[in-house]
Amino acid sequence: MPNLNAALNQGLDAGLTISETREILVQLYAYVGFPRSLNALNELMTVVQARQQRGIEDAPGREPSQAIPVGDELLAAGTANQTKISGAPVKGPVFEFAPVINQFLQTHLFGDIFERDNLDWQSRELATVGALAATPGVEPQLRAHMAASLRVGLSAAQLGEVTEQLKKHEDAQTAERANAALKEVLAASKK
Repeated sequence: MPNLNAALNQGLDAGLTISETREILVQLYAYVGFPRSLNALNELMTVVQARQQRGIEDAPGREPSQAIPVGDELLAAGTANQTKISGAPVKGPVFEFAPVINQFLQTHLFGDIFERDNLDWQSRELATVGALAATPGVEPQLRAHMAASLRVGLSAAQLGEVTEQLKKHEDAQTAERANAALKEVLAASKK
């Protein structure tokens, strides 16, 4: 995460609120793991404190405004979110082999996290695409989230701009993974 400090500063300079930035880093634990998410949150605290010491007051942003459902209501909300974002009910061999993983996805990722209304689904998908593009070996998930990005209202042009930004600010392999995934998703959608 050597470039994280600069990226966090750039995001805040561009107008991201502290809450939006924090929410992205919290959500990304589902894609990059708790250790990286915790380290990134610590880095965000360091960045915010340093900016305050330099007299920069970043907008705090808003916290989630609604309570997250629990129990069966959480499962129902998460399943509905997952289906909407995925374009259809999620099923397949891995979910038959390990059904609990889909329950975790439905209740926690698409329930606890995607029900939080302080970050829209487009922003969540953009963050996910960036994280997955930077992670070698997760190309199927990257393609799935490129397609999900289109379903939640991002355009092919916007996703193309993401690949261009990755080319400018990340390594070439990250940008190439994102570009390849986008091309595959767009080609499949034309069939």
